[in-house]
Amino acid sequence: MALTKNQRRIRIKNRIRKVVSGTGERPRLAVFRSNKEIYAQVVDDVSGKTLAAASSRDKDISSAKGNKSEVATLVGKALAEKALKAGVSTIAFDRGGYLYHGRVKSLAEGAREAGLKF
Repeated sequence: MALTKNQRRIRIKNRIRKVVSGTGERPRLAVFRSNKEIYAQVVDDVSGKTLAAASSRDKDISSAKGNKSEVATLVGKALAEKALKAGVSTIAFDRGGYLYHGRVKSLAEGAREAGLKF
């Protein structure tokens, strides 16, 4: 039986999550990409808390002009600033089953530029 694209992504995501887990000192940066928007959050899986979150729907980012990859870079920078304010400097990157390419890569590079260490 053929898998749908989403079923395949979820299988890959589960395979990644077996290895990548967020702790208090090194939380997980989780990415979700829809067709139109991109969302990211820094999660401590031990306590089950979200430490920082940003998305392309945030007021300051949604007004920005540019293609989806450029907006993803802005989301990465905004998330990194919020995470650094929350006292997080190193993270484990969770690409959520998406290829490390395009918008996911732009978000990661934006977060690195703003000072997060992967």
